[in-house]
Amino acid sequence: MVQAARELLAVRTPLDAELMVSDMIGAWWGKRVRGGDVEQVLGEGLVDYAAKAGTPASLTLLICLAYLGTARQGAKAEGAALAMMESGVARPGWADKVGAVKPAGCYVSRDAYGDQDTVICTFAYRWNEASQPRDRHALVMVVDYNMSGMARDAWVSSEVDKLLEQARAEAAGNAMLLFEEIQPEQARALLESAMKATGEPKNPPPVSDSYSAYHAFARARIKALPPGRKRPAPLHIEAPYSRERRAMLAAEFLASDAAEHLSDPSAASRCADHIIDYGCEQDFNRPLRVSPTKCETFLLDWLPRKVMLSEAEQEAMPHVLSAWVRFAAHRTGLPDQGLKATLDAVWEATGKFPEAYRDPTSFGLDRSLLERLLPDGDLSALARRVFAFPYLQGTHNGIELDRLNPADEADRRTLIEIDHGGAVDQEHLAWHEEIATRLWDGDPPQLWEAAQRLLDLGHDRHDVLHVLIEIAERIGGDPDELAAALDDIADIPDEI
Repeated sequence: MVQAARELLAVRTPLDAELMVSDMIGAWWGKRVRGGDVEQVLGEGLVDYAAKAGTPASLTLLICLAYLGTARQGAKAEGAALAMMESGVARPGWADKVGAVKPAGCYVSRDAYGDQDTVICTFAYRWNEASQPRDRHALVMVVDYNMSGMARDAWVSSEVDKLLEQARAEAAGNAMLLFEEIQPEQARALLESAMKATGEPKNPPPVSDSYSAYHAFARARIKALPPGRKRPAPLHIEAPYSRERRAMLAAEFLASDAAEHLSDPSAASRCADHIIDYGCEQDFNRPLRVSPTKCETFLLDWLPRKVMLSEAEQEAMPHVLSAWVRFAAHRTGLPDQGLKATLDAVWEATGKFPEAYRDPTSFGLDRSLLERLLPDGDLSALARRVFAFPYLQGTHNGIELDRLNPADEADRRTLIEIDHGGAVDQEHLAWHEEIATRLWDGDPPQLWEAAQRLLDLGHDRHDVLHVLIEIAERIGGDPDELAAALDDIADIPDEI
């Protein structure tokens, strides 16, 4: 990377240099390395190595890293760059202008579904107080509300006027698009929230191929926007839904003309509850928002992973969802073309739903056993709870395992004792109970992820549990340190 930085000496503007370095350090965004945080190992390592190189190219790289890096990288890079400049290392004439931008205007293009916002923030460099702003450019970011409001795409355009003209033209006369100017403070709040939602996940995130290249640039440009405003609310957002308000909404739906053709009121009621819960908990408190993508995601992805449905509910769900689309579109004023497109998407997904939703009982699992393992109906918890409590049927020393409830604290201790097959140190059993409880709750998620990695390597279940216990006992109560330690586990140490 330090060798590649020699190309920085050939660029003519700070914008070109910033984009080049953002692309460079984007190479490790979202990646994992053994031995620590990737931004510390590679990012700060690059700063240290560039500081030792002592060349004009490495100085230019450090100047860009001081602006584009994380807080720790930026502080280290700035200190190293100042030391090199004091020693007389040369730098390009534009280097002093890196990051010296002012916001010129911010805009958002929204679709009528409320699926996503395309945010456009324009900037320009001011070379001195007397000169006109130069090198106008726009940062464009796509915020996807079907993906928890994460920033899913980013790019930069130097043709600002053409970009804004095109956005206005697309929205003109189109009932499915809204284009408006927003305050820079609002844009900052919106994009900071979106980038936080994207985070730096341990597995490849569902972002565009170019997102990593612009991640550092976007992070730095957002800080150039003034703080202090609440983010503009997503379309169709309402006040928080209490349990009582959710029940009232379900009752209104079931009494509406849209639901009059539903033949099983009991199953329809339970399906409506799932639809409303999904909108409240997964879609920014927007149960009445409907779109083709949201409905497909709910029916073919979220339900099969998260909810245990009865046979009657499996049969009713697609029909209830279609009725809900009609009911919700009327309430929110979704244009007719949006309603039609959403109903078409539900109809297409209905044919795929029986294959996407696999009833756990079809795998030979007893429903009464499933109800003990999933009292909350959370299908995504099934595998980790079976791992935590593998003995739930039959008898052991006269104890009928079918009568023990793994959700009950006393029964849970009995099941753990049976799992050990006899007398074991009580402190050791307590740690097994601690891990079993955490696996049951999925807290933290990294616990089950680490267990799966070790199981995939062929390690015995009990050895895996002992590794998890050793980590939890060593780390103590700090949840962030525990999550980080679990992320670092790639195999079972020899001493375990």
